[in-house]
Amino acid sequence: MRVTIIVPVLNEEQQITALLAHLLRMVTNRCEVLLVDGGSTDDTLQVIAQWPFRCLHAPHGRAVQMNLGAEKAQGDVLLFLHADTRLPPDWLEQISTAVASGHVWGRFDVRIEGRHWMLGLVSALMNLRSRLTGIATGSQAIFVECKAFASVGGYPEQPLLEDIALSGKLRALQRPACLRSKVSISGRRWEQRGVWTTIFLMWRLRWAYWRGVPAAELAARYPM
Repeated sequence: MRVTIIVPVLNEEQQITALLAHLLRMVTNRCEVLLVDGGSTDDTLQVIAQWPFRCLHAPHGRAVQMNLGAEKAQGDVLLFLHADTRLPPDWLEQISTAVASGHVWGRFDVRIEGRHWMLGLVSALMNLRSRLTGIATGSQAIFVECKAFASVGGYPEQPLLEDIALSGKLRALQRPACLRSKVSISGRRWEQRGVWTTIFLMWRLRWAYWRGVPAAELAARYPM
């Protein structure tokens, strides 16, 4: 089994070096890494050029970028990774075991890192909600077999909540493998915006989306 890690990036010069160093430690000869830039205007591309990773160029839009990465991937399994997400040491073993046991897709538990005491609780609730509903967020490092990804048409190319939409389509095939190994993400945005403010915003977005409000309208109404 070969895994392709697909990372959509846009103006990430402040953290891209840390991400690339992390990926260099994590990858093996069973992995390839595809960075997909959505039109960065800072020094992101110049930094990437100094590392041994392939970088693709796509129109702006996380879903568009990830779909292009999937189209160009050579792996049997796709792993979609946000630029602020870090994989656990056993990530490849965990995915291999899940796929070998018959799962066509899944996600990791998440740990939000930061100073605010509520971030640990938010992480636990995210993991529990995902386990109960079978819906994964992009922060949880969604992985999926290429054939399954193609069979549902990939990510809907919408400006927001593309991960929720993809999860719904994949869940119709099979419930996800909910891996208890934790990816870690930065809590910086939670702390900057306010933890409670971010919680309420995300629940309002999901509730409106569930009620049928188009993603484009939500993106305009709730800029992230």
